[in-house]
Amino acid sequence: MTEVDIEKENAAITKAYKELLRVSYRTLSTEDKKLIRKAFDVAVDAHKEQRRKSGEAYIFHPIAVAKIVAQEIGLDATSIAAALLHDVVEDNEDYTVQDIERLFGETVAKIVDGLTKISTFNADMDVSMQAENFRKMLLTLNDDVRVIIIKIADRLHNMQTMESMRADKQVKIASETLYIYAPLAHRIGLYNIKSELEDLGLKYTEPEVYNDILLKMKESKEEQDLYIQEFTEVIKNSLDKENLNYDIKGRPKSIFSIRRKMINQGVSYDEVYDKFAVRIIYKTDAANEKFLAWKIYSIVTDHFRPNPTRLRDWISSPKSTGYEALHITVMGPKGRWVEVQIRSERMNEIAEKGYAAHYKYKNKGEKSEDNLDTWINKLQEALENHGANAVDFVEQFKLNLYSKEIFVFTPQGDLKSLPKGATPLDFAFSIHTEVGLKTRGAKVNGKLVPLSHQLKSGDQVDILTSENAKPTPNWLDYATTARARSKIKNALKESTKIVAEEGKEILRRKLKQLKITLNEDSVNEMVNHFKLKTSLDLFYRVGTGTIDNTMLKEYASSRSNAFVSYLKNKITRKPSINKEELDKEEITNKYDLLVFGKEEEKLDYKLAVCCNPIPGDAVFGFLTIKEGIKVHKSNCPNAVSLQSNYAYRILPAKWIDSTQQDFPAQIILSGIDNLGLVNDITKLISANMNVNMKSISFESNDGVFSGKINVVVKNKNLLTKLMDNLKKINGIDKVKRV
Repeated sequence: MTEVDIEKENAAITKAYKELLRVSYRTLSTEDKKLIRKAFDVAVDAHKEQRRKSGEAYIFHPIAVAKIVAQEIGLDATSIAAALLHDVVEDNEDYTVQDIERLFGETVAKIVDGLTKISTFNADMDVSMQAENFRKMLLTLNDDVRVIIIKIADRLHNMQTMESMRADKQVKIASETLYIYAPLAHRIGLYNIKSELEDLGLKYTEPEVYNDILLKMKESKEEQDLYIQEFTEVIKNSLDKENLNYDIKGRPKSIFSIRRKMINQGVSYDEVYDKFAVRIIYKTDAANEKFLAWKIYSIVTDHFRPNPTRLRDWISSPKSTGYEALHITVMGPKGRWVEVQIRSERMNEIAEKGYAAHYKYKNKGEKSEDNLDTWINKLQEALENHGANAVDFVEQFKLNLYSKEIFVFTPQGDLKSLPKGATPLDFAFSIHTEVGLKTRGAKVNGKLVPLSHQLKSGDQVDILTSENAKPTPNWLDYATTARARSKIKNALKESTKIVAEEGKEILRRKLKQLKITLNEDSVNEMVNHFKLKTSLDLFYRVGTGTIDNTMLKEYASSRSNAFVSYLKNKITRKPSINKEELDKEEITNKYDLLVFGKEEEKLDYKLAVCCNPIPGDAVFGFLTIKEGIKVHKSNCPNAVSLQSNYAYRILPAKWIDSTQQDFPAQIILSGIDNLGLVNDITKLISANMNVNMKSISFESNDGVFSGKINVVVKNKNLLTKLMDNLKKINGIDKVKRV
């Protein structure tokens, strides 16, 4: 770099630093500014030799992260300093955590240490390193929630500046973001950041879908703005008559939420009815806040008819993230549904800043328990289960990160918040672990219900307990919350261990009769022989009698034969099963279809049943432990979890031209029933030379029909063409592939 370039860059760094102080949500004292300045100087020194992939000086990254922490999340000076220093210890041998503590005090050092621990992990681990990484991060919730919040800000800036990375890295990072960081941001109440993380995640995991929706949103923006203007004009006069101090703005829904609606409702972009929301934000004092919200509600519903099933009152019962608002969906002009969100300025700040705004609006000396603290306390028990496999741990933790909430009552009339889909078992464990473990049954609104019964908002739940009741494995099918599941798993593990210990002794005696010693080698052989996962499974099955004498004798005889067959294979140097020669042509055709990795190698694979890929679909290979390579569609429901937890087992894959093999696919149709419709459909498929129809079934109900067609095709293009032609048949409304 020339001297002029260096000067320009230094000026840009100084400007970015000044901007950071200017945009801070909190009022910074002189002491705060000194602390931030000191952190900035240390960060500049530590990163002076580093550059990002894009070529810019690395220091711009910690400044950007600190700016997100200061402006968008609204944290204090301590957090801003920690954000500036978040990569210092990890990236620079000259600085240790002890140095940070000496320079900035214990709190900043603890946060920086937490952030450093998250980023470093042991490369020898046989479990998913990324899941282990997530587990470490989630466990830091116990220490200081600011660690997680700064990590979310760090991830947001990385997602915003990912263009110069390799495509496979982009997909891995975007999948992790959708898998854990966006749900975490949602749970901490950082809704704006959550939406941006989701949109950026979609941008890199499904670029075509993202760009398509983005283009359509840009095209319809002008028309949407006019509609919002027309809608607001109607209610403005009435609001002004009441002398209310308010602001109305339209807000488009995020690309990710539109995409989710399209998938969940099986509709196209144009058929998603609430692509935007109208937000009314009013100024008020604390005494009139609730009263004015309902007054505005009544004015809006005087002009537009509300949808009675779509009223959400989060003012009387705020969400556990602290979110407060009134949401109503009304029938606007031109017969279109419009979501209206009514919030005071205080509620709006809490919706946008979450944790920080709660802190600001707490009266000094007031001991109102912070929602975030309550949530972390609830989670601590779920986090205590350290023994779980890392992937299970993260999956279990994720269970109630994104869930919608319901509110149920105890027999005494206290209100409890639970995730949507919760059962009486979840309710029992939310009261107390002992109540959960002794549950015998449950009454909902005075009636006995099964433990699998899904609770609804407003239910009153009474748990019946018994000293003799014990958790059974079935309970895991009924419980949905992380807390309940972890407690049930722990209780089941305890009882399994007792049976397994007895089983181990039984196994030792039985093997002695078969002249086999019970040691590590023989245990590993039996685990493989009986296709089990762990030695505990083996001892437990012997203890319960699932593995009996006959099965053990079979194992003993297979053990003596194993050595002989091993020698034979060594001598012939051929696979023991030689079916390849018989079906060589068929197999060659199958394995000519897909190639894997940069070298475009032809490898054996199986198609995943969860998403049924066919040639032409965007796919990737996943290296399983027992079944070789499984091929999944890029938008498979399991893709984000696999890409996120097992990135090191993902193989890039692409189809190569081949017309040798047929692939099954299922099409679902619906529409208005009319005479001859089935005839039209079968004629159209029969006329298509490259599609073979395997089965067809139709149901008609009061003039509306739904049908399933199973076809066999060579590739995706033929299927798309067939679906396009089916849509043209008179009476058919929707055609989609399962």
